[in-house]
Amino acid sequence: MAEEISGEFVAVGRSRAYLARPEVDAGGAMLLLPMLTGIGEQVREFAADLAAAGVTALSWDPWDGPSADDTGRDELVRLMGELDDEAALAEQQRLLSHLFNELGAQRAGVIGWCLGGRFALLLGGRDKRLANVIAYHPTVPIPPAPNHALDAAEHAARIEAPVMMHYPGADDLVPRESFDALNAALTGRERGASIVHTYPGAEHGFSARARQENPVNAEAYLHSWPQTLSFVRTTTLR
Repeated sequence: MAEEISGEFVAVGRSRAYLARPEVDAGGAMLLLPMLTGIGEQVREFAADLAAAGVTALSWDPWDGPSADDTGRDELVRLMGELDDEAALAEQQRLLSHLFNELGAQRAGVIGWCLGGRFALLLGGRDKRLANVIAYHPTVPIPPAPNHALDAAEHAARIEAPVMMHYPGADDLVPRESFDALNAALTGRERGASIVHTYPGAEHGFSARARQENPVNAEAYLHSWPQTLSFVRTTTLR
C-alpha cells in the first residue's frame, strides 16, 4: 500500500515553511533548502518523495512567499542577491529546532539544491545535530558572489555528519577548481563518510525539471535521486 502523506504551508515563528509528513512517523526528518525557485511545485514534490519514503520534510522558504510558480526569474535572481548568509543560517537553525522540538524528530538531516546546496554545506559546518548533509550542485562560484560572506569549503571541512554531494561535470557556474576544494574539504575530514558523485556532461541544476530536456541532465537525476533517498533513509531511519 502506498504511503499516505500530507503537505501544507505552515508558520514556524515568523517564518513560512512547507511541511510534508508520512502517515507513520518513524522519527526521521529532513530540512529542505530550495534552489532559486523557492518552494515551487518541484520542491513540494521533493518533499512529497521524502515523506513517501517515511521521512518528515520541512522546507525553508528563502523568499518568504514568492516562488517560480508565480514570480519571474529576474525577480528571484534579485532576491537571491539580497540573501544574507548569517540571517539565512539563523532561520534554518530555527527550522531545524522546530523539527526536533515541535515535530518530534529523533534524527534530522539537511538537503539543498544550488543556492540551497551551498547553504546545506554551511549549515552542516555550523550545526552538529545533523544526521546527514546532502548538497545537489551547490552554487559556490569563483570569485564568490558579493553576498557570499562565508566560505563553503571551510565549513564543509567542519561537518561531522555523513555527506553526499552531487556535482555536474559541465557546471557553468561552479568551476572544477571550486568542486575540487569542496571535495578535498569533505574527504579530508577525520570523521563522517563522504559520498561524492560526479556526472560527466551534466549541467548546473540538473535536478530541475526545466533542465531535464537535456538527456544527460535527465539521466543524472534518474541515477542520483534514488541514491539520495536511500542515503536519507539510512541516516535518519535507523
